[in-house]
Amino acid sequence: MSTLSLPDPLRPAPGGLKGRLMALLMPFAMETLLPLGFRVLRALPGNRRLFGIVVATRYDEVREAFLNDPDFRVPYLQKLDVIMGNEPFFLGMEDTPDYRRDTAAMRRVVRIEDIANLKVKVEAEGERIVAAAGGRLEVVDALVRQITFDIYRDYFGVTDPPEGDLRVFATRLFEFQFADAGNDPELRKEVDVMAPALRRHIDMLMAERRRSGQLGDDVLGRCLAMNAKGEDGFKDAQIRSSLMGFIVGGPPQPPMVVPQAMEQLLRRPEALAGAQAAARANDDKALAGFVFEAMRFDPLAPALPRTATRDSRLAAGTRREVAVKKDGTVYVAFASAMMDERRVPEPSVFNPRRLPHEYIHFGYGLHQCFGIHLNLALLPLMLKPLLKRQNLRRAPGKDGHLVKRGAFADKLWVEYE
Repeated sequence: MSTLSLPDPLRPAPGGLKGRLMALLMPFAMETLLPLGFRVLRALPGNRRLFGIVVATRYDEVREAFLNDPDFRVPYLQKLDVIMGNEPFFLGMEDTPDYRRDTAAMRRVVRIEDIANLKVKVEAEGERIVAAAGGRLEVVDALVRQITFDIYRDYFGVTDPPEGDLRVFATRLFEFQFADAGNDPELRKEVDVMAPALRRHIDMLMAERRRSGQLGDDVLGRCLAMNAKGEDGFKDAQIRSSLMGFIVGGPPQPPMVVPQAMEQLLRRPEALAGAQAAARANDDKALAGFVFEAMRFDPLAPALPRTATRDSRLAAGTRREVAVKKDGTVYVAFASAMMDERRVPEPSVFNPRRLPHEYIHFGYGLHQCFGIHLNLALLPLMLKPLLKRQNLRRAPGKDGHLVKRGAFADKLWVEYE
């Protein structure tokens, strides 16, 4: 089987003793040891480096690091160049005229007014999947990944490449960009095949649309219409890189974080009952409160890295002030910040009516998630049809508990009437 036609979006888990140890130790490390470590670091009067790395753990420090892009840049450019074929994409840019041009251009084609129609589609697709599953459903792949890629294939206008599956391409490239701290050579081999193939595919789609004369009203079609008018920010390379960035940075995330929210609801019968009541009442605002609060207990990642562009200081003027040398790494622990009692009242209590500022799911500042408005509207709806079902419960045995494969949610089975 070729690299391009791999059927599983996730890479195989390690086998043998290593695999068994990881399966046993990783959940304990991520759910117990890491939160405990963050709690200790938040409580210390001063910031302490860990193996030479600064970890921002308090809410104010996390906001400061996210909002100070001139001093603490995203470290994504090198791998983005691999994915994009050395064409720029705004995720790797500083606050420059090119950054402002490219983000403004994409906001003209990824529109707030699209959300109403997307909400209808997400809910309808979820209902179709839940109704067809016969009372037993796997949440990660069969529900959330299916909804996400079905909806975003159509919305972006990017179909499966001839050689493979867009779910696999996007997820492997996402892992390379954001979760491959060890620079795995086997993953790099797949990326070196998949990234050029996806670039060629998008170029082919652009050419086909132009030949047909039917540009369409999806994101790709809107980009091509802007290109035909000579609008700034819509050259072919810019369109291709933006679509690549949206596909790699967007659809792989809901299958990670939405099943994690479902797992957190299943652990809390009262919260699950509240979420189900909101779903059945079609109270999408209340439902979102339950889902994003559940995500606070297991967010997308514990922290995001930033690299110091110059000798800098974090929490300057406080007892927590810490120097960061040029090219030093700061891990911005937004998972810790959302548990900081200084800014988040009773952080250990599940409260679905929290204020928006108590969440940092999508970052702040220059590189806040570009799709934040889509995510705020659509992520809760991916669970809504399931939550409407009577007697929703874990499947028996191990199937009924969320299993992760590395950074990714892997399996979670539920049953319902």
